[in-house]
Amino acid sequence: MTATLDRPVEAAREPWRQRLQPLASGHGGWLATLVVTLVAALLRFIRLDLPATTLNAQGIRVGPGKIFDEIYYACDAQNLLRYGVEHATVTGNDRCVPTGGGAFVVHPPLGKWLIAAGEQLFGVNTVGWRSAAALFGVLTVLVTVRVGRRMTGSTLLGAAAGLLLSFDGLHFVQSRVAMLDVFLCFFVLATFACLVVDRDRVRERLSVSTLEQVEAGGRTRGRRWLALAGVMLGCALATKWSALYAAGVLLPLAVGWEAAARRTAGVCAPWRTTLRHSSVPVLAALVVLPVVVYVASWAGWFVTDLGWDRHWADTRGTVAPYLPEVVRSFWHYHAEIFHFHSTLQASHPYQSHPLTWPILQRPVSYYYPSKITAGTYGCTTRSCAREVLAIGTPALWWAMIPAALLLAARWVAHRDWRASSLLLVVLAGVLPWEVNDLQHRTMFLFYALPAVPFLCLGIALLLGWALGRGGRRRLVGAAAAGAYVALVVVNFFYLYPVLAAVTIPYSQWSQRMWFPSWI
Repeated sequence: MTATLDRPVEAAREPWRQRLQPLASGHGGWLATLVVTLVAALLRFIRLDLPATTLNAQGIRVGPGKIFDEIYYACDAQNLLRYGVEHATVTGNDRCVPTGGGAFVVHPPLGKWLIAAGEQLFGVNTVGWRSAAALFGVLTVLVTVRVGRRMTGSTLLGAAAGLLLSFDGLHFVQSRVAMLDVFLCFFVLATFACLVVDRDRVRERLSVSTLEQVEAGGRTRGRRWLALAGVMLGCALATKWSALYAAGVLLPLAVGWEAAARRTAGVCAPWRTTLRHSSVPVLAALVVLPVVVYVASWAGWFVTDLGWDRHWADTRGTVAPYLPEVVRSFWHYHAEIFHFHSTLQASHPYQSHPLTWPILQRPVSYYYPSKITAGTYGCTTRSCAREVLAIGTPALWWAMIPAALLLAARWVAHRDWRASSLLLVVLAGVLPWEVNDLQHRTMFLFYALPAVPFLCLGIALLLGWALGRGGRRRLVGAAAAGAYVALVVVNFFYLYPVLAAVTIPYSQWSQRMWFPSWI
């Protein structure tokens, strides 16, 4: 055997080349993926129009069509179709009436453009403005199954992760309202998934490189999955700025995975080699490309004269005069947005502390009509209730802290890259908001939504370790894993009426309010 192996048969004889091979390809397991995705789709699209605008016998509106922040985002989406940019309007449950010029909005446009696409397809109605959220919620489940299979090498565990996400109450609710968080959740997960595929591609290429090529950096060019990760990250940032929290973890992970691959291949200075050969492509893909995508998402603001502060710099020639006026106006607008987010301290009855999110201390009620009596909303008893409560499935969320501790233990004991990466992204979905709490910023439970797919992947990983390799332990582990997934499903369906605006007797609603803080 020579020192310059490049034939596949000879390469297979070296252990380090075997260790660089991925656990699973991206081709198998599609039947299970489609079954889980279908389950998620049925849950999210059935009764998507509810709550809908309700009229009494006299034609007077007695129930809203838009719930919670739909009154803002559905209108913004409608105005994007009208003007190409957000417009000042009189908003309400059934109104979106233009009143003046551009509106000051504090979130980038992409998520609202996606809502607008649904309105364009299905009309300006409850299905129209919720359909994009439902679609992206289903796509998030699909990607969860695929990335879970790739990370674990098991179709069963990938499907388990997808099922857990399908039956999470918070993800279910956010997939059925015209808000931005489900789009952010998808794009963050898609960024991570693309980076995992890129990791496998880099390792595969190193495994078939000659030893001289490995020492020289390896054949790692043409990384289209890394570029796609940059596009997805840009889309996440173009939906909500809080994608920066995930970006702060994902970029170091991408570099760390590549350095680990070179260490496995025996490179003497893996970090230095990685930085020397991959700094430019990684920074181009995960910094420059997201910025380009982000700015492109504001195209409507650039090409129209209606956008807020669009001509702010026209009469301020002394402010950074070396920059074009449109660039200075764009920068000023973003400074105003940053000021809004950094100083937001308005109290809200459903705000909550980030450290209470894992225990679901304070969910958010999106819809709860009062005084439902016999004959209204299909009520057949003296008193009924009907609610959309944004709350996670307790059987899943209450496992977050134990799961995080077990992932950390696995990371420390076995240096498992899957445990470390999933743990870090889960923490990135919760802990940075604790810094915001120091500034007394108003925050809600649904801000943690981007962490949920990674929690499901982490739990699926733990279930895989519980299964073991065979014998009695595998039998016991399989029974325990199956029982846990079943518990999550049963818990979800128990809460389903208060997640999906099903009219139930008030006594049954009260039974589902396990704690006073849920009311």
